[in-house]
Amino acid sequence: MTQSVCCTHDGPAAPVELTSVLTCPACGAASPQTMPEDACLWFFTCPACGADLRPLPGDCCVFCSYGSVPCPPLQRQRQATS
Repeated sequence: MTQSVCCTHDGPAAPVELTSVLTCPACGAASPQTMPEDACLWFFTCPACGADLRPLPGDCCVFCSYGSVPCPPLQRQRQATS
Protein backbone atom coordinates (compact mmCIF):
# COMPACT_ATOMS: atom_id res chain seq x y z
CA MET A 1 0.00 0.00 0.00
CA THR A 2 1.37 3.42 -1.00
CA GLN A 3 1.24 6.18 1.58
CA SER A 4 0.09 9.60 0.43
CA VAL A 5 2.73 12.33 0.61
CA CYS A 6 0.15 14.92 1.51
CA CYS A 7 0.22 16.10 5.10
CA THR A 8 3.51 14.35 5.89
CA HIS A 9 6.63 16.30 6.70
CA ASP A 10 10.19 15.08 7.07
CA GLY A 11 12.78 17.60 8.16
CA PRO A 12 13.16 21.32 7.44
CA ALA A 13 10.75 22.94 5.05
CA ALA A 14 12.02 23.95 1.63
CA PRO A 15 10.67 27.20 0.17
CA VAL A 16 7.31 26.48 -1.40
CA GLU A 17 4.62 28.48 -3.16
CA LEU A 18 1.70 29.02 -0.80
CA THR A 19 -0.77 30.60 -3.22
CA SER A 20 -2.67 28.50 -5.73
CA VAL A 21 -5.53 29.49 -8.03
CA LEU A 22 -8.35 26.97 -7.74
CA THR A 23 -10.38 26.69 -10.94
CA CYS A 24 -13.90 25.34 -10.60
CA PRO A 25 -14.57 22.52 -13.08
CA ALA A 26 -18.29 23.34 -13.05
CA CYS A 27 -18.24 27.05 -13.94
CA GLY A 28 -14.58 27.87 -14.69
CA ALA A 29 -14.32 30.53 -11.99
CA ALA A 30 -10.77 31.07 -10.71
CA SER A 31 -10.22 31.78 -7.02
CA PRO A 32 -6.77 32.53 -5.54
CA GLN A 33 -6.35 30.68 -2.23
CA THR A 34 -3.63 30.47 0.39
CA MET A 35 -2.66 26.86 1.03
CA PRO A 36 -2.02 25.56 4.53
CA GLU A 37 1.54 24.28 4.96
CA ASP A 38 0.66 21.51 7.39
CA ALA A 39 -2.80 20.29 6.41
CA CYS A 40 -4.72 19.09 3.39
CA LEU A 41 -7.82 20.80 2.06
CA TRP A 42 -10.23 18.08 1.00
CA PHE A 43 -13.27 20.27 0.41
CA PHE A 44 -13.74 23.64 -1.24
CA THR A 45 -16.94 25.44 -2.18
CA CYS A 46 -16.73 27.54 -5.32
CA PRO A 47 -17.55 31.13 -4.39
CA ALA A 48 -19.09 31.74 -7.84
CA CYS A 49 -21.47 28.81 -8.33
CA GLY A 50 -21.49 26.96 -4.98
CA ALA A 51 -20.14 23.68 -6.38
CA ASP A 52 -18.46 21.48 -3.79
CA LEU A 53 -15.00 20.47 -5.00
CA ARG A 54 -13.31 17.31 -3.72
CA PRO A 55 -9.99 15.77 -4.78
CA LEU A 56 -9.99 13.65 -7.92
CA PRO A 57 -9.10 9.96 -7.48
CA GLY A 58 -5.37 9.65 -6.84
CA ASP A 59 -4.95 13.25 -5.66
CA CYS A 60 -4.51 14.14 -2.00
CA CYS A 61 -6.33 17.48 -1.94
CA VAL A 62 -8.27 20.03 -3.98
CA PHE A 63 -5.07 21.98 -4.75
CA CYS A 64 -3.55 18.94 -6.45
CA SER A 65 -6.73 18.42 -8.46
CA TYR A 66 -7.86 21.94 -9.36
CA GLY A 67 -5.03 24.29 -8.39
CA SER A 68 -2.43 26.10 -10.44
CA VAL A 69 0.15 24.95 -7.86
CA PRO A 70 0.09 21.60 -6.01
CA CYS A 71 -0.01 21.40 -2.22
CA PRO A 72 3.15 22.21 -0.19
CA PRO A 73 3.88 18.55 0.76
CA LEU A 74 3.83 17.52 -2.91
CA GLN A 75 6.00 20.52 -3.83
CA ARG A 76 8.54 19.43 -1.20
CA GLN A 77 8.51 15.86 -2.47
CA ARG A 78 9.16 17.03 -6.02
CA GLN A 79 12.01 19.26 -4.81
CA ALA A 80 13.58 16.36 -2.96
CA THR A 81 13.52 14.11 -6.03
CA SER A 82 14.74 16.68 -8.56
